[in-house]
Amino acid sequence: MEADATWHRDTPVEELRFNFRSGRLCLAFVATVGERWRGNYERLREPADLTRWYRECGLLDEAVAVTPTGLDAARTLREAIYRVAHAVMAGRVAAAQDEATITAAAAVPALIPVLHKGTGRLTLPADGGEQAALSTVARDAIDLFTGTAADRIRECASPECALLFVDTSRPGRRRWCSSAACGSKDRSAAYRRRQAGHGP
Repeated sequence: MEADATWHRDTPVEELRFNFRSGRLCLAFVATVGERWRGNYERLREPADLTRWYRECGLLDEAVAVTPTGLDAARTLREAIYRVAHAVMAGRVAAAQDEATITAAAAVPALIPVLHKGTGRLTLPADGGEQAALSTVARDAIDLFTGTAADRIRECASPECALLFVDTSRPGRRRWCSSAACGSKDRSAAYRRRQAGHGP
């Protein structure tokens, strides 16, 4: 099991910014831990951070009231999604406890879709808003893990990223979460190595 994400006062500011390059709601939720392979930075440090994440990811226009208990539940769900995603990528059966965690979160009524002036959006129910928001994330995870995109889940090839993302390219051979970000950095680093005579 992964070590708990950390929150230090000297955490770099850039590591606290949310990342939305995954191309999928549930994987963007997983990315609320930064540098899992090294710094393991917790970006959901307090309930207000999760409230902000729901807004910044575009899930809701209105603010979700998140409690400390709800934040703990969100982190538990996040780590279950992370582990199941890795199991899917490896062709392994996911741990029953992780599947149960995701299923339990999804069993709660989700956010309510509303049609307004020809456009759709999601809104909070009268009660249980934070559970509804988490349910929406969990349902997206179930849809991803059991749908046609399951074999398109990738881990960014950049040694400084490792972000999980869905490869939507036609050939299905995308290596980086973003060609403009990690891809560009990786190509530049490879070029510098070649110029220095250290090979590819």
